[in-house]
Amino acid sequence: MIGLDLGVDDGQPLRVLALGAHCDDVEIGCGGTLGRLARRPGGLDVRYEVFSSNPQRAEEARAAATDLLREARDVSIWVGEYRESYFPYVGDAIKDRFELVKSEFDPHLVLTHQRHDRHQDHRTISDLTWNTFRDHLILEYEIPKWDGDMGSPNVFVPLSEDDVANKLRVLGEHYASQFAKPWYDDDTFRGLMRLRGMECHAPGRHAEAFYSRKAVLLGGDAS
Repeated sequence: MIGLDLGVDDGQPLRVLALGAHCDDVEIGCGGTLGRLARRPGGLDVRYEVFSSNPQRAEEARAAATDLLREARDVSIWVGEYRESYFPYVGDAIKDRFELVKSEFDPHLVLTHQRHDRHQDHRTISDLTWNTFRDHLILEYEIPKWDGDMGSPNVFVPLSEDDVANKLRVLGEHYASQFAKPWYDDDTFRGLMRLRGMECHAPGRHAEAFYSRKAVLLGGDAS
């Protein structure tokens, strides 16, 4: 298996836009990856955007993002209040937020929901990501849930045991509002990371997985 980097010099900060429909989506889908990137030598600049919340969940999301990204060089956190489960019907307003982000932040990497996610809010965020960031590297993360829509991802980020433990700690310490959900527990999250780690033969046995629709290798002047 061939490993590729993100084409950013170690001495330069990596700019990442992390998008989530709901308050725990980013941490569930790519919390380990963000924690790992935050330790890269050149630093990590993150724009963290979550679109649906209530007062309790917004407070949870800000605390979780601050904790998860505590080693990042710079973090901007925004939590919106769009009505959960109704994103397809307010897509124009959400698109306005996307356009504002695009005008203010030019990411090297965009992390978003995967295209075939069966939750309508997740699909709306994925579609608007591709509609807005047409010339960027986009990786789509996965969220385990009732719908049974897990697929076959094609990009993997190996995680150490410390990466896994930190992700689980953040999810366990900051999202008390989710504890009543029977699927929201360490077994679910660790189990998926273990499965993806097996699929990519990760040295630490765990990984997060992503879908890449399009990627350019060896870009720049090919003359």
